[in-house]
Amino acid sequence: MNTPFFQSFLAPYLHQFVQYKRALNRKYLNDAHTLRLFDRYLCNHDIADWHAIDSAVVDDFLVSRPKVGPKRYNLILYAVRRFFAFAIMQQWTQRNPVTASPRRITGSRIPYLFDLDTARRLMAEARKLPERSRAPYRGLVYETIFALLYGLGLRVGEVSRLKIGDADFTRNLLFIRETKFAKSRYVPMGPRLTQRLKDYEAERYGSTPASELPMFTFNSKRRSVDKGTISMTFHALLPKLKLHIPPGVSPPRLHDLRHSFAVATLLRWYREGIDPNCRLMHLATFLGHVDPTSTSVYLTITEELLNQAAQRFQTLAPKGGAQ
Repeated sequence: MNTPFFQSFLAPYLHQFVQYKRALNRKYLNDAHTLRLFDRYLCNHDIADWHAIDSAVVDDFLVSRPKVGPKRYNLILYAVRRFFAFAIMQQWTQRNPVTASPRRITGSRIPYLFDLDTARRLMAEARKLPERSRAPYRGLVYETIFALLYGLGLRVGEVSRLKIGDADFTRNLLFIRETKFAKSRYVPMGPRLTQRLKDYEAERYGSTPASELPMFTFNSKRRSVDKGTISMTFHALLPKLKLHIPPGVSPPRLHDLRHSFAVATLLRWYREGIDPNCRLMHLATFLGHVDPTSTSVYLTITEELLNQAAQRFQTLAPKGGAQ
């Protein structure tokens, strides 16, 4: 992984900050690119010391980015703010010049949540996909891919990169390698999903497949099914499901299968009387997140979830009202 080339007086500090972030198993590509833009801005404006960087300089840099929407603007803002917070901690400077407020993001996307019945219909339609000369076992492959995406909340890239040897049927574990944050992890599988994957391997490859074979592949070169192809197939199947999209909810995306897994997990905890705050770290680890803050994005509030929360509150609240 290449480190961005910095040229301003901040070059050694920016380089150290990026290396620090990547030492935490973060790829840190987008924020590193933002810091490269900030570095270039400092060079173009002949800013050569810490004291010359005030809030006016930062604000001018922020507005200098052309056609930046609220979401991208906030990402740039946070990247620069985090660098200066780190600089204060390292005693390189004594103040953070980033004083701008984040822009309000309107029209945030409300994801479509797949319930179990809808997910099963998706897998059933996938199983009906006809074979092609260059895509044998096409229906079986996609049915199993969607089962893993929904049943384990995996990222599509994680499923695409799976190898035969990553499935441990003795311990009911799936090894997920080199994820979004350059981390690998083991994900436990339930007995039904384990059996489904075991049956898939037997039907697709026979009794003793080589451990290094891709789990999901079509061609003779043994390349894994591309995640973009998986997404295209998902969207091609959606019309067959004849889904009802509630008002204000965006059309389904492949990533919504992962989102649905997270929300269903939270609902199950509420039903079982478990405090989700005590389990959020467990879910974050299962999903491969660095911290629970990332996981909270998936926990969309649904009507069912609100009802479960209300029931939990009524159980805990004292009877007879306030005294």
